[in-house]
Parts: sequence; C-alpha cells; structure tokens
Amino acid sequence: MINLVLFGPPGAGKGTQAEKLINHYSLVHISTGDLLRSELTNSTELGLKAKEYIDKGLLVPDEIVIGMIESKLNEGKDVSGYIFDGFPRTIKQAEKLDELLKKRNSKIDLVISLEVEKDELVKRLLNRGKISGRSDDQSIETIENRINVYNKETAPLIEYYKNQGKYKGINGIGTIDEIFEKICKVIDEYINSEK
Repeated sequence: MINLVLFGPPGAGKGTQAEKLINHYSLVHISTGDLLRSELTNSTELGLKAKEYIDKGLLVPDEIVIGMIESKLNEGKDVSGYIFDGFPRTIKQAEKLDELLKKRNSKIDLVISLEVEKDELVKRLLNRGKISGRSDDQSIETIENRINVYNKETAPLIEYYKNQGKYKGINGIGTIDEIFEKICKVIDEYINSEK
C-alpha cells in the first residue's frame, strides 16, 4: 500500500498527473472537491453541515472535511493506496490527516510536488481558461491571488513534509509523459526501498 499527496500550485498539472497515477498504480483518488460534491448531492449529515458554510460563502471547516475523508477511507478495505489531491492545504490539516491514518496503522508515504515558475503557471491557467471556460482561470488578478494564497497557506507544508523525509520536488516543466515518468521514477524507487 502506498499513500501519496500530490502537491503544487494552481496550474502545476496535478489533476492531469493524478489521473495517470490512479490508473498506473491502481490508487483510490481522494479529492476534497469531489468528496464535497458527493456529500452535498447525497444530502449526508456532513454534506448538510458543509452546505451551511458554503451557502454563507465561507470555507468548510477542517473538522467537516476530515470527516468526509475518514468516511472515504472507511469505504476502502482492500485498496493498493490513496492519492490525496487538494488536501492537505495547511499544516493543521496535515497533522489531522497524519492522526487519521495512524489510527489505521497507515501513513503518508510520499509527497510529490510539481514545481513550476509563476510566469508559466499564469500562462497555463489563462490557456486553460480559454479552453475550459472556467471563470477563475480567465483573470490574471484572480490567478495571481490563487497563487499567492497557495504560497502563503499551502507552501509551508513543504517544510512539514521535508522534516518527515517524505517530500520530493519534481520539475513540472515538460510534456505530460515526461513529467509522469519523473513522478513514477520517484514512486518506484520508494516502493523498491520498502521491499
């Protein structure tokens, strides 16, 4: 079993690489956005609690998000591992995730970060905005704000995971397949070292 956190600023290519990794390693994808939508659609207790915050334009509190992740982990008994996408975003969330996995005699094995310069991120997101029509990818101001929020709130996780010896930075420039190969090399090295 291997548990991965896919990490990187908006536009680094996490979604694209997550899809390839899920298929290649038979991992269960845990995306907080997907979980939230599913809980809301199914009007679960957690979904209804989350809706109260969403309706007020507030962020869903960590306790609710962690509850959703715990629910998802409870579903998967015989899985070869998880890939966490979009979570954790803060050190507090990372600590909660560590506690949750520890209760299951599990842990985060690797944190793979796609490293891409800001100018390239802005270019990629503006391009994605043209193709997808996503409004949050069409304004340079909005994009820069998202990158700044990432740098302020999420980037401190780099040190958190470096201190645990789990952090691996990957150059996120190149073709999708080239980047995928670099990621697989890191994962395969880890898997082989654990045998």
